[in-house]
Amino acid sequence: MRSRRPARIPGPLLVLLGCLPGLAAVAALGLCAGGVDRAATTALTARAARPAAVRPATAGHPAGRPRILPRAAWLDDLAVAAQRTQPPPRYDDKVVAVFVHHTDSPNGYDCADAPRIIRYLYAGQTGTRQWDDIGYNFLVDRCGTIYEGRAGGVDRPVTGAHTQGFNHRTAGIAALGTFTSGVPVPQPMVDAIASLAAWKLGLSDVDPRTSVRLTSSNSLSRYRSGTTATLPALAGHKDGYMTSCPGAALTARLPEIRTTAARLQGRTPSAAPSGTLTGTP
Repeated sequence: MRSRRPARIPGPLLVLLGCLPGLAAVAALGLCAGGVDRAATTALTARAARPAAVRPATAGHPAGRPRILPRAAWLDDLAVAAQRTQPPPRYDDKVVAVFVHHTDSPNGYDCADAPRIIRYLYAGQTGTRQWDDIGYNFLVDRCGTIYEGRAGGVDRPVTGAHTQGFNHRTAGIAALGTFTSGVPVPQPMVDAIASLAAWKLGLSDVDPRTSVRLTSSNSLSRYRSGTTATLPALAGHKDGYMTSCPGAALTARLPEIRTTAARLQGRTPSAAPSGTLTGTP
């Protein structure tokens, strides 16, 4: 049952905060949304958009696909028109890691407002920042509703623009809100992120509790371009980029999310595997 509806955020405030995502983070969080890879939205257009086929899990650890609302649930007529001019999606061969973010937007929203908030994030990223699409592959609201973000197909390994240097073979999941220290993270949101990560990583039979080796494509990340880093398969944005994102409160919930995601994949509740997977293309 939903909790009592919080006070609605005035539309003008949402416009200000949504169209300039991460503005407050310049002072408080080091610009969470700034850790995206411009190469994923500009220079990589030279890379052919190869039609990657869906790779179903073959090793017996798939998870059920959660309910994901399509882009049509938040796109308006203007965004649909803009979408027609954007370049085609780009793909990797598979997804071996997930990065969790928060959007640095207000927490006191009614869940019915989530599509509007996502539209403002899209407008800020494609307008003010001149990206070709919203950077996150998925967004999750406080009620646990999952939305398709970046275009290209939720069950395909779409190259996102969410974590500077580590957009290849990864997916970005953004929690709508700001989850700094002491801010409660709604349980439906935590459960939805776990369910989504379990399904997405299960397509490549990746245990959410393990680590992967990913090669940085941009020296603005925590690692110089060309460096192979060992990162959690279910990571926070700050694991790959110099930021506090996804906030101390949501970061503290990542161990729980990993454990839940592994359980949803049907894995035994033993200690996380000690080995690493190679996520280098």
